[in-house]
Amino acid sequence: MNLQTAAYINSFLAAAVLLTAFGMLVQKRIYSLIHLFAWQGFFLSVSTAIVGYVANRHHLYISSILTLSLKVVLLPYILYVLIVRLKIRKEVEAIVNIPMTMLIGIALVIFSYHLTAPVRELSTLITRSTLAIALATVMIGLLMMITRRHAVTQIIGFLAMENGLFFAATSATYGMPLVVELGVALDILIAAFIFGIFFFHIHTTFDSLDVEQMARLKEGD
Repeated sequence: MNLQTAAYINSFLAAAVLLTAFGMLVQKRIYSLIHLFAWQGFFLSVSTAIVGYVANRHHLYISSILTLSLKVVLLPYILYVLIVRLKIRKEVEAIVNIPMTMLIGIALVIFSYHLTAPVRELSTLITRSTLAIALATVMIGLLMMITRRHAVTQIIGFLAMENGLFFAATSATYGMPLVVELGVALDILIAAFIFGIFFFHIHTTFDSLDVEQMARLKEGD
């Protein structure tokens, strides 16, 4: 595989990552959100493996396997079990309507390309064209956290934002040191279990995971 072909494939996978980010931003069904998150992790895993092959960075193969096992298999399974145990069936409401959310997301993508333009001009890496998409994915994940009322979807937004940060590290410097990546992966896994316990306690106490309803109960007190 030559550098030009690898760059094209990596750009295609980056576009797929961004597309799944937009899909999660406008999706109301929580099961579909989990599926989109898993697909985003899959595209990120394949992109990391390709960058590792082209750049001859063997630690990126381990990062790719970690991403595949953690964000495509384990975390989606934990989230699925969580929503089944909590009996979450209804569609998730957003604070901002879908068309406005899409416009804000598009504006964030444009801003990301404008912000990373100097870096892309100076960089010689094959991943330089994907840095803007990685930054846009981070901000779209943050936007999802802000505009959703349900606690579980906010956590999915947080995980999507972490995907963007990992993608940005791969795009900017061919990935973080392996020790750091292993530590981050362990932290995310532990956080997933803590969030699950936390959600069970919230659901038991408030009989809902709607953040707005919990705020109203707090104001009533």
